[in-house]
Amino acid sequence: MALMLGVDTGGTYTDAVLIRDECEVVASAKALTTRHDLAQGIGAAVAAVIGQGKVAPGDIGMAALSTTLATNALVEGRGGRVALVAIGFSTGDLDRHGLREALAGDPELVLTGGHDHAGAEAAPLDRAALEAWLPTQSGVSAYAVAGRFATRNPAHENAAAEMIREITGRPVSCSHHLSARLGAPKRALTAVLNARLIGMIARLIAKAEGKLAALGIEAPLMVVRGDGALISAAQAMDRPIETILSGPAASIVGARWLTGAGDALVSDIGGTTTDVAMLRDGRPAIDPEGAKVGPWRTMVEAVAMRTTGLGGDSEVQVIEEGLRGGVTLGPRRLVPVSLMALDDPERVHRELTAQLRRETPAETDGRFLRVTVGSDAGGDAGGLGPRDTALLERLGEGVRPLAGALRTRAEASALKRLVARGLVQVAGVTPSDASHVLGGLAARDNEAAGMALALMARRRTGAGTRLAADAAAPARMIVDQLTRQTVLALLETAFAEEAADFGLSPEMLARHALLQRGLDRHRGLVRLDAGLAVSVVGLGASAPSYYPAVGERLGCEMILPDHAGVANAIGAVVGRVTIRKSGTVTVPAEGRYRVHLETGPLDFADPGEAMAALEAALGAAARAVPNAPGRVISI
Repeated sequence: MALMLGVDTGGTYTDAVLIRDECEVVASAKALTTRHDLAQGIGAAVAAVIGQGKVAPGDIGMAALSTTLATNALVEGRGGRVALVAIGFSTGDLDRHGLREALAGDPELVLTGGHDHAGAEAAPLDRAALEAWLPTQSGVSAYAVAGRFATRNPAHENAAAEMIREITGRPVSCSHHLSARLGAPKRALTAVLNARLIGMIARLIAKAEGKLAALGIEAPLMVVRGDGALISAAQAMDRPIETILSGPAASIVGARWLTGAGDALVSDIGGTTTDVAMLRDGRPAIDPEGAKVGPWRTMVEAVAMRTTGLGGDSEVQVIEEGLRGGVTLGPRRLVPVSLMALDDPERVHRELTAQLRRETPAETDGRFLRVTVGSDAGGDAGGLGPRDTALLERLGEGVRPLAGALRTRAEASALKRLVARGLVQVAGVTPSDASHVLGGLAARDNEAAGMALALMARRRTGAGTRLAADAAAPARMIVDQLTRQTVLALLETAFAEEAADFGLSPEMLARHALLQRGLDRHRGLVRLDAGLAVSVVGLGASAPSYYPAVGERLGCEMILPDHAGVANAIGAVVGRVTIRKSGTVTVPAEGRYRVHLETGPLDFADPGEAMAALEAALGAAARAVPNAPGRVISI
């Protein structure tokens, strides 16, 4: 297995890399991520890297995939329609712990049942209520099942899951399969998010496997987990939540492999997010509280990473208050105007030209829509309300301007819901467009980017004056703002890693006036200096464009390694297969040791026998997990 293929499907680009003997990059290639059909981008990148490497597809011994798809979906609030079956919860639990917010209007059912901390049944499972409720649900793509103390006895979760599969035929996420820890509300949240991602990740993997087979690659496909380890494609489809931070985790592994760095901050800028993590002694730290993506704290074991909604495709918003005006970036991702124009250049150019001819600027200037129903990155249209369905049908196919697409204020809310479900994409000005205007990038439609920035320059500040005189000025504002927000993300991560107690949160410290003056190298009666005392490894295709200014601002070494633009794909292929299983032994009474297994609690009189039984069960479960042949496996 000397030749290995790594693929990373990001929000904007799909990267591919060939590595020989885990020590030499043979070839690397990029292709645009085709969100309407991910197979096209994957196929283009893989075909290109095979051609560049001049290798036979049959010589590839393993393929590995990392992806930001799950991470981006949670940051942007996308995914399939799900239903939660909460066993032994109270209705108040759903509000207190954010479950109803995570459901975002999707259905839930609170059932009597569940167990106590020792694994004994607290109340019988209300099977009749579940059986009556399931046929009333429509448009649900997957179900999440969570029971009180299910990690101590999963009998009710398993019974409910079996009923759901028999009646609906839909996938089911059981909370005890995702974590062995207590904390039922957080496990329930993790199960909900897992269920929401199932369809999206299954489509991605199916497309990837199909395209690899079509290209003559028969190697098994592995997927990067959020802690940087590799899991089988089957595991990833069953537990897609474990692939959140997959792309960022792969980038950390790739950063170490590319640079050999011991202690450093790693900052990976993608299209949607900037992901910052700390390398200590060459190893990424694991977040003991579980991965946090967007507003959600899960029970998924992943690298300790701060994910910020800041990337090359971040939405640019004009600050119209105040005398000077300005811009802010993110957290929402937009399709860059320069990229949307490639789909329908005639229509996009015609509309931008017409908008520039109008005397009065409008908020919808430079904005376009595209329906993505049925695409790999798009959501499921099931369960939509009549207003949302009507708007989706009226938008039709192809690219169209946002101006005139909405007839009422109510339709603005409907559009927001469609975008959140991943059914419609919105295009607008992004840092990528700004870089095209300034000459840092030239891969897309420069003319469309220039017209969109010229429209933005006409927006008015609080003083009634134009934001800028020409397209280049707002482009420079945008790039400078990206530098500022990246600096803040790195400082926040550094302060979070500091052992010292400064009395303020990392966010407040990073923004503190004294620290910012220190970055300016203030010289007065007081001399202030501030910066980072460790190196920063900058990754991502756009890192060479943006990160030198970040390193200068922070007064630190900025390492921009060769192949930084495909670090995720490299990290995917140089990782190891690591299978972790955990379990619990409790002492419900003196002289009795209870092992909590998938089949239910089992008591022993001897603690050694109890631990041996648990280790045997966990070892058997770990060894039964499919993995890539010939890889180094850690259990």
